[in-house]
Amino acid sequence: MKGKGQVENIERMLGEGHEKAFTNFYAQYFAKLLLESDKYVKDIVVAEEIVQNVFVKIWERAVDFNEINSVKSYLYRSVINSSINHINRQKNIEEHHQKILHNFTEEEVAELDEENELIVMLYEEIEKLPPKCREVFKLNRFERLKYKEIAEKLGVAEKTVENHVGSALKILREAMLAKKDKHSKLATFKILRLLSFF
Repeated sequence: MKGKGQVENIERMLGEGHEKAFTNFYAQYFAKLLLESDKYVKDIVVAEEIVQNVFVKIWERAVDFNEINSVKSYLYRSVINSSINHINRQKNIEEHHQKILHNFTEEEVAELDEENELIVMLYEEIEKLPPKCREVFKLNRFERLKYKEIAEKLGVAEKTVENHVGSALKILREAMLAKKDKHSKLATFKILRLLSFF
């Protein structure tokens, strides 16, 4: 579903009360929108509430569907706008945030969606790592512990920690590059760039 066709399908889905269909629609975008909101508010709980409120407005039909040309753009714009409004209630909003909102193009929406899809996919692959490898990787990449600190925490050799991290990166790189063929829009250089941050 794209463009106005997707808008019309959602309108019909809501009008007919198809809760299961709406739940699937919600699940399709929730994780990516959550990541986008968290970039601004830096609080995953607040970000989750913001995203949920955007979907609640759609479910309650508290939006003017006649003004929506692209559902994806509407979702991203609404989440970003709500996130900025949250920040604005805490402190004065920075000028460049406003520029981002006002100059948000369809191309930028596609870019953000693609990038967030990559991150969601990567997190899913991290959870598939062997238990000990996953634990070490998360301690190093998410909690920012050094190899020596992880070795002391887990009671293993520092070399073992290094091997686990290296193994995790190899597995993740292969898994993500394999997914590229299933998602043609996900360019190889973007996958490798994302992995470089890990």
